[in-house]
Amino acid sequence: MSVYNHRSMVPTPQNRIIEVLDAIRGEFEKITQDIYLYKSEKDDFEHKMAQQTQEMSNFQQSLSELERSQQTLKKQYEDEIARLRQQLEQAQARTGGGNGNNNGSVSNGHPELTPGPFSTSSAGLHSHQPPPPNIGPGSNYFGGIMNAHGQGPLGLVAPPQMNEPSYPIQAAPLPTAPSSYIGSNSPGLYQTPAKAISQPPPPPPPAPSGPYHTKDEWPSGYGFPQRVSNPPAVQNQMDMNSGQKRKSGSIPPGPPAGQMIMPTGRPAPKPQAATGITGNLADVDPDSVPANMKIEGKDWFALFNPKAARSLKVNLMSTLEHDSVVCCVKFSADGRLLAAGCNRSTYIYDAITSQKICVLQDDNVQKDGDLYIRAVCFSPDGVYLATGAEDKQIRIWDIAKRRIRNILPGHEQDIYSLDFSRDGRIIVSGSGDRTARIWSMADGQCLHVLRIKDVDQKDPGITSVAVSPDSRLVAAGSLDKMVRVWDTHTGNLLEKLEGHKDSVYSVAFMPDGKTLVSGSLDKTLKLWQLGTHEGRGHGIDRDRSKGPCKMTFSGHKDFVLSVACTPDGNWVVSGSKDRGVQFWDPRTGQTQFMLQGHKNSVISVAISPAGRPMFATGSGDNLARIWSYEPYGP
Repeated sequence: MSVYNHRSMVPTPQNRIIEVLDAIRGEFEKITQDIYLYKSEKDDFEHKMAQQTQEMSNFQQSLSELERSQQTLKKQYEDEIARLRQQLEQAQARTGGGNGNNNGSVSNGHPELTPGPFSTSSAGLHSHQPPPPNIGPGSNYFGGIMNAHGQGPLGLVAPPQMNEPSYPIQAAPLPTAPSSYIGSNSPGLYQTPAKAISQPPPPPPPAPSGPYHTKDEWPSGYGFPQRVSNPPAVQNQMDMNSGQKRKSGSIPPGPPAGQMIMPTGRPAPKPQAATGITGNLADVDPDSVPANMKIEGKDWFALFNPKAARSLKVNLMSTLEHDSVVCCVKFSADGRLLAAGCNRSTYIYDAITSQKICVLQDDNVQKDGDLYIRAVCFSPDGVYLATGAEDKQIRIWDIAKRRIRNILPGHEQDIYSLDFSRDGRIIVSGSGDRTARIWSMADGQCLHVLRIKDVDQKDPGITSVAVSPDSRLVAAGSLDKMVRVWDTHTGNLLEKLEGHKDSVYSVAFMPDGKTLVSGSLDKTLKLWQLGTHEGRGHGIDRDRSKGPCKMTFSGHKDFVLSVACTPDGNWVVSGSKDRGVQFWDPRTGQTQFMLQGHKNSVISVAISPAGRPMFATGSGDNLARIWSYEPYGP
C-alpha cells in the first residue's frame, strides 16, 4: 500500500456548523449591544423631553400669573386715572364759573342736569313733554334703554356690563330759537299737514345724574314681552339686557360731573398725547379732525375714516318732529314716500319735500295708554302700508283711503318687524312669541308659522325679519344670538347662523340675495354667506370651504339696533344706541364715515330703494331725519 494512499484532510460537517453558530452568536451579541445603546439613548431623550415639558408647563404657569398680575395692575392704574381725571374735571368746573354747570344743585324742585352730548351751554333746561318710553325692543325683555328723569332728557342707559364713560363725540350747539314746525294734535286720520322743520327744535335737557328709574315708572310697554318665568315684582328689578339684577336707584352712566362746556357748546377737549386720528371714529373728538375729513351742520356732523379712500359725501335734507319716540322708518319701493311709526300713529311723508301726507291712526283702539308702532312696511306697489304694534296685531292700511283694509291676528306677543316680498305676494312678521309668520296678501291667511323650537333657548323672541330679493328666503334675528333662515314656500328651516355674542336686533339681505347682514347688542355687525352648510344650499352658488360669517364690522360704541343695505350693494348702514350712523364697505370691512345728528339712540335706519340716494333715521329724541348720500367729488 502506497504511503500516498491516505484520506484527504477536510473539515467535518459538525465543525462547520459550530463555526456558523459562533458567527451568528457574535452578530447577535453585537446587535444586542446596539439595541441596549439605542434604548439608553432613547430613555435619555425621553427624560430630557419630560424635563423640557415640565419647564414649559412651569413657564406657562408663570406667564399666566404674570398676565393676571398685569391685569390687576392695569385695573388699578385705570381706576386711579379715572379718579384723578374726575378730580381734575371737578376742579375745572369750580373754576369755570360762567358755564353754570353746578351739578346736583336744586332749582324749583328739580336737580340741575349735567350737560351731555349735543347740549347747549345753558344748564337746567326742562322739557314739559311726558317721559318717553323705552327704546327699541326693550322695556320688559331688556329693561330701559332710555334714561329719563321725568323731564324728557332722553339720555341713554346701558345695562351693568355696558357701563362705560359717556361718548366723547360732541356736536355743535343746537339753536335755541323755536322751530317753524307746524303740527296738529287732533287724533283723527286726517290731520293738518305739517311743514318740514326749517331748523331743529329746541334741544331737550341733557341726561340727568339722578337715580335709575324702575320699569313701573315708565309708560306701559315699549319693549319685548315680559318673561313669563318671573313675576312682575321680580322682573321689574331685572336688567333684561344682561339677565342680572340691578339695584333700584343705581346711577346710570353719564357725562363726568363738572364737565367743562366751551363757548361752542362742546365739552372742553381732554389733553391728548399726540394729534391725529387713531382707533374707532366713535372715539374721535371732532375738533381734532382736519376740515377735509369732516362735514358739520347746525346740529350734526360726519367724520370720515382717514384709513379709507373717501368715496361719499352726506348731507341733512330734512328733520321731522314727532310727539313720541320714532320707533321705525321705511321708504316706499319707488323712494317717494317715507313712513315713521310712533306712539299710536304712523306718519307718511313725501320723502323729497318732507310734507306730511297723512297720519294713520286706528280710532277703534282704546284712547288710554300707549300703543307704539314698532314696524312699518310699504307694499311694493305703494298702495298699502303694513304696521305692527304692541297689541299683537298687524294692520294693512289702504293709504289712499286712509283706512284699514284688514287685520292679521295670530301673534301672541308684540310685533317687532315686518317685510313684504318683492312680488307683493306675501308679508312676513316677527314677534316676541318665538315665531315669524308668512301671510298671504291675497286673503290675509297665515301660510306658515316659522317657530323657534330650540328647547335650550329660554328667550328666543324674534326681533327682526327680512325677505330675500327673490322672495324665496326669510331671515330672522332673535334674542338667542342667532340668525335663522327659512324657505318661504315650504316653511322649512334651512340654516342657523351662530357667531354673535348677544341678541341680534336687525337683519337685512344684500341685493345679491346670497349674503345677509345682521346687527347685534354685542356692538358689531356681521356679514353672512348663505348656503355654506352642506345640504342646505337652497340653490345658491356657494363656497363651502369657508364658514358662514364672512366679515365682522366693529366700531360702534354701543348696541347696534338697525342695519340696512344700499340698492347697489356698495354700502352697509347701521344705527346704534351710541347715537351714531355708520356707512361700512362690505368688501373691506372699513367704515366710510360716522354720522352724529341725533340726541338719543338711532333705533331705525332705512335706505331709499330707488330714486335719489337717501337714507332715513328714527330716534329716541322724537325726530326722524332724511339724509342724502352721494359720490364724493371736487
